[in-house]
Amino acid sequence: MTTTHAIEAESYRILRERVSLDHLTPAARAVVERVIHASADLDYADSLVVGPGAAEAGVEALRAGAPVIADVEMVRAGITGVAAHCYLAGAGAGAALTRSAAAMRLAARRHPDGAVVVVGCAPTALVEAVELVQAGTFRPALLIGLPVGFVGASQSKALARACATPSITNVGEKGGSSVAAAALNALVRMHRRS
Repeated sequence: MTTTHAIEAESYRILRERVSLDHLTPAARAVVERVIHASADLDYADSLVVGPGAAEAGVEALRAGAPVIADVEMVRAGITGVAAHCYLAGAGAGAALTRSAAAMRLAARRHPDGAVVVVGCAPTALVEAVELVQAGTFRPALLIGLPVGFVGASQSKALARACATPSITNVGEKGGSSVAAAALNALVRMHRRS
């Protein structure tokens, strides 16, 4: 059992005073609140998209012991309460493939079924994950796609939302390692409470 620190409790009180998330399911609300808490960015109340059943699929996958795959070490380092894998160090870039995409391809080969994928940095990693899903060679339980950037981030998240795999993304260029890890950490908290 974890105890909530007084600063965290006060942060959530302020957050709930400033924005209402009552229209969301309890699981989706927990994810959105955690992302807002991690970023102090209330825009996520409107831009974060927790697909139907996505949070629940993530919690169920964690309960089943699913591997967690991070696109970069910074995302992996931000994940707490569960082990996460990052294959960036073992991946090489090619003419047609970035290192992040190559790492996602490697991760998909090692964990083809049931993984929770967390992308917070590299849009190309998210695009590769979606393409592998579409090819039928990768069957993750959940895609958390929150890469940041002006080039490809928004488009990669739109691809993830259109994919058959449950997803947690946002609309726009915002994102990053801390918010991607925060979304996963919200699911870990729910798993531990269940």
